[in-house]
Amino acid sequence: MNIIDELEWRGAINQQTDAAGLRKLTEDDQIGLYCGVDPTGDSLHIGHLIPFIVLKRFQLAGHRPVILIGGATGSIGDPSGKSEERVLQSMDQVVANANALTSQMKKLFLSDSSADIRLVNNYDWTKDLTLLDFLRDFGKNFNINTMLAKDIVASRLDTGISFTEFTYQILQSMDFLHLFQNEGVNLQIGGQDQWGNITAGLDLIRKKEGTEAKAFGLTIPLMLKADGTKFGKTAGGAVWLDPKKTTPYEFYQFWVNQDDRDVIKYLKYFTFLSKEEIDTLTEKVETEPHKREAQKVLASEMTRFVHSEQALADALKITEALFTGEVKELTASEIAEGFKNMPTFESDLKEQDLVTWLVDLGIEPSRRQSREDIQNGAISINGDKVTDLEFVITAENSFEGRFILVRRGKKKYFLVKLVA
Repeated sequence: MNIIDELEWRGAINQQTDAAGLRKLTEDDQIGLYCGVDPTGDSLHIGHLIPFIVLKRFQLAGHRPVILIGGATGSIGDPSGKSEERVLQSMDQVVANANALTSQMKKLFLSDSSADIRLVNNYDWTKDLTLLDFLRDFGKNFNINTMLAKDIVASRLDTGISFTEFTYQILQSMDFLHLFQNEGVNLQIGGQDQWGNITAGLDLIRKKEGTEAKAFGLTIPLMLKADGTKFGKTAGGAVWLDPKKTTPYEFYQFWVNQDDRDVIKYLKYFTFLSKEEIDTLTEKVETEPHKREAQKVLASEMTRFVHSEQALADALKITEALFTGEVKELTASEIAEGFKNMPTFESDLKEQDLVTWLVDLGIEPSRRQSREDIQNGAISINGDKVTDLEFVITAENSFEGRFILVRRGKKKYFLVKLVA
């Protein structure tokens, strides 16, 4: 299957500047292509993954991807998708973020030492550019009326846009030109909100290199859930690729909890499973939706890709322990990861009767209710049911001296952190 056919089947194409020309080029040659990300934070989130998954597919099909980290563009701010001006970051912060994103990209794309891919930073070819050179060599090629007509600018004219953000499309166009001239890049990929920036780059290339220059643009559809809301957001905010921000267990849970109406779309888009494998899972969603097999495959594939096989194994272990209540075999680190968002209390526990301890923490509303729940077998400590009203709890009942896990009823968990 041609790479363009595969992208169409997977629903990964929104717009192309020259569909026939790009198809022919990909059939005739190994093309160079790039996608960029600005270092506005110290981690990518899953929304950032959307165009880079397409870049990965080109890589697997034998083409030559270039990943661009926007050390220069990130220092001024992309107006795309923003209703107001961004707050400028310090250059030290931009550099720190760029280094963090570079490490994440290497993990995703360079795990195979033979991978044919390059990482570049646009700060390298802009840092020595003078203002006069910028205006004479590049600004002269941009028509103000055309720039104003771009959606990324037009949408901001009522609320206002600074000259700094107004020039963003010139800087991104310079990137495309530089990579076209120096890295053999013919194609830029981006989200659909990048269409204006991409076409501005194509215009610059043709002014500099001639109208027959083989340069193309392709955008990715906006990813929406079946209920019409934006993909990638949860009640707790963005789902990050950094395991310190979103643990592998939380990452796994995000994917495994996807709606039946969305799961096949996400399998097509985010995983590298074959059409035959996805067709089989499609049938299972229709005939055995209660087994949620498609969601489990999606969660496993994504956790393995973004984190590791070991991280997936740990996430599955925590998931199984929570489902069965058999938490005794978990480590303190796994407890911290799996119960991160559970109701949490702190205790300087030395030794105390369980009835009073539960009330003092606020897990039980009264001593009477505490005794009743213990007698009825509704209270478990670290996975062991406790029915003895005289039970005395100590720090020895903890996971590695750090946590005590209380379960009330079948599903209500409370995490108690032991403090000195």
